[in-house]
Amino acid sequence: MSQGNPGRPAVGETPPPAGAPVSEPIKAVKLRHPWRIVFAVVLILVLVWFLVDAAQRSAYGWEYVGKYVFDRRISAAALVTLQLTVYSMVIGVVLGLVLAVMRLSPNPVVKSIAWLYLWIFRGTPVYVQLVFWGLFSLIYPQLVLGVPWTEFHVSFDLGFMQNAFIIAIIGLALNEAAYMAEIVRAGLLSVDGGQEEAATALGMSWWQTMTRIVIPQAMRVIIPPTGNEVISMLKTTSLVAAIPLTTDLYGVARDISAVTYTPVPLLIVASLWYLLFTSILMVGQYFLEKRFSRGVNMRRPENREPALATGALPAAGAPDGNDLGGKG
Repeated sequence: MSQGNPGRPAVGETPPPAGAPVSEPIKAVKLRHPWRIVFAVVLILVLVWFLVDAAQRSAYGWEYVGKYVFDRRISAAALVTLQLTVYSMVIGVVLGLVLAVMRLSPNPVVKSIAWLYLWIFRGTPVYVQLVFWGLFSLIYPQLVLGVPWTEFHVSFDLGFMQNAFIIAIIGLALNEAAYMAEIVRAGLLSVDGGQEEAATALGMSWWQTMTRIVIPQAMRVIIPPTGNEVISMLKTTSLVAAIPLTTDLYGVARDISAVTYTPVPLLIVASLWYLLFTSILMVGQYFLEKRFSRGVNMRRPENREPALATGALPAAGAPDGNDLGGKG
């Protein structure tokens, strides 16, 4: 009913039956939550107190933070950290895709090998794995493949495994592949099997079905956890000291602090760079999720269509434009 004239129906509204009592507009009263306001004020006061106290403590060494935050050695180490993240994630995603397909294979041997790989690399700490890969060249200086009881053999020199940067990429990528395999597998399983059957009925090949039907729909499930894995990989690069590799962001910050005896300021410097990179990655993840969720995830506020403004009423039982089942 119109609030201006409660006795007359508004344009587009069905008039009440003859003799029916005139209903008054509902006066909604907003529910009050006083304790929420109190809790928010307490949190703000605690945050302000911490910032004021931290600004006055000499242990934080803010003058050293300003001195080293844009130091050339720190910026070069930040670039190494980005390289480790990108290279490891690219290899991990590709290998994870292969492992996911192996896990979904009807061949029991192929499926068992993929399961064994996931069991080992997900069941052991990444720090322990990096220590092992750092000692790999001592265990296997070269790799020899040959036919038993014959003189035919082929040898491969594994001298490149003495390069700490390459070892770090291999160790991080192999560990990441185990997690990406489960993420990709979950995304592929989220697509209804009828989609593949319909694509096959239309004469599409397996490659066309995967690239045009299955993978585009699975991306909305794969993208969010993959973005989290990229952010996690960026921070996991600080563990390459186990190899040892000391040219990454945390390693250089630690080496500088060992000389200047300022461990806390250099930790703050490294944290600021990590926060910068993770913030950029979070923004990129948001837009990727929005891109692949078009027309699917209607729970996002920005994806909801406004209500009908023409005044026309929907048919009885039909969902309106804001209904999740409506056309919008």
